[in-house]
Amino acid sequence: MKNTLPLALLLLFVIWMPKAQQKLPKHKNQIIRSVENHQSALISLSDAIWAQAETAFEETVSSKLLADYAEENGFEVRRGVAGMPTAFIATYGSGKPVISVLGEFDALPGISQKAQATKEPLSEGAAGHGCGHNLFGTGSLGAAIAIKELIEKGKIKGTIKFFGTPAEERFFGKVWMVREGLWEDVDVNISWHPSASIEADVQSSLALIDFKISFFGQAAHASADPWNGRSASDALELFTTGVNYYREHVKPTVRMHYHIQDGGQVVNVVPDYARLWMRVRDSKRTGMMPVYERIKEMAGGAAIMADVDHKISLVSGIYEVLVNRTGGAVMQKNLELLGPISYTEAEIAFAKNIQRSTGKPTLGLDGSIKPMEATREHPGGGSTDVGDVSWNVPNINLGVTTAPIDTPWHSWAVVACGGMSIGHKGMLYAAKAMAMTMLDLYKDPKLLKKIRSEYRRRKGAEVYEAIIPAGPPPIEAIE
Repeated sequence: MKNTLPLALLLLFVIWMPKAQQKLPKHKNQIIRSVENHQSALISLSDAIWAQAETAFEETVSSKLLADYAEENGFEVRRGVAGMPTAFIATYGSGKPVISVLGEFDALPGISQKAQATKEPLSEGAAGHGCGHNLFGTGSLGAAIAIKELIEKGKIKGTIKFFGTPAEERFFGKVWMVREGLWEDVDVNISWHPSASIEADVQSSLALIDFKISFFGQAAHASADPWNGRSASDALELFTTGVNYYREHVKPTVRMHYHIQDGGQVVNVVPDYARLWMRVRDSKRTGMMPVYERIKEMAGGAAIMADVDHKISLVSGIYEVLVNRTGGAVMQKNLELLGPISYTEAEIAFAKNIQRSTGKPTLGLDGSIKPMEATREHPGGGSTDVGDVSWNVPNINLGVTTAPIDTPWHSWAVVACGGMSIGHKGMLYAAKAMAMTMLDLYKDPKLLKKIRSEYRRRKGAEVYEAIIPAGPPPIEAIE
């Protein structure tokens, strides 16, 4: 009887393990073992970044945790690249091919949350990882380490680079890194993102331009002598009215959204200053830029009508993702080799409680492998500075389940999942899938050539131009 339980557990493990995974090639098995050997450290690293929840350009502790762990594992680390103290590159190996993997680690303001299925801030008003970037950076580093160990053992040849990229949520730090030429020697880039499903991501994103408009008038007493005032808030209201009328006359792919940051301080003063923060998006940069130019003219018109001055401050901007289906197909094969993620009853219950708390159907978690979809011309959705990387080097994207089905993103619910086992499982799975995909590229020069050929064809004659102001990154946030 003493040997019955261990044998039963062994049989259960063999039955649970996907058949494809039981037949993994030798070096892919070594990748899985590497990620699992580092599992405890990677989870601790992710949880530490989750607890810090540092926002754009303030990720001092988060960046250091990742860079230090890379250094401990034999990488050569360059810190403070492209004028950003929290940006870094960790490199191992030499020669071609050079493959890079992206790691993000910034949080979102105001959505602090405990790792529980009901809304309760960890620290009232603080930031939280509502996009799972604590998992993103750590999982990518796990993949890089697995590849480093194969290079170190002489199983493959080439160079692996891990890019620690700050400020994705606000200023889009990768754009400054691209402008610095940091991907010029890279053959292919790999990226992933936390999601509610597992798929080789062959959809694009929305191009985006981020800017602020300030109006400057003349203060006066709002009752005694308003005729002596020139209201900055009048200009702001005229401008937003124009924007909202303009919505009828833009293509369905365009998105325009703004946030009024200062409309005046008190009711009895004609305000001499007003400011709003705005973003314009479209499925293509070429469609977005004419809308932006029109918006700038509208701001000038509003200033004329209110008899005030105005200033437009470009914060940053990003391209849509340039899709690579050849690379996506390689990723898809590795997802099918790995098989689905399985969840415990406790994890499924946690997910359903998250869904109840956010008013969603209690469908639980989706750990299945999605088939690779056709690439849509106008994908909708969000924006990412991975787009700028993808216009400078072929990029392969992956999405992995780290939150329940239909979870509101950029919310406390994603924060909760990122600090517990649902998020951890997705992170470790992503590390394995990315490293396995990179292994295929190191071992097959013809495959690498096909990926780069598709990249050149899709890019065509368009010349990439970074959509950022001249000068260094805005480490001091623009107010």
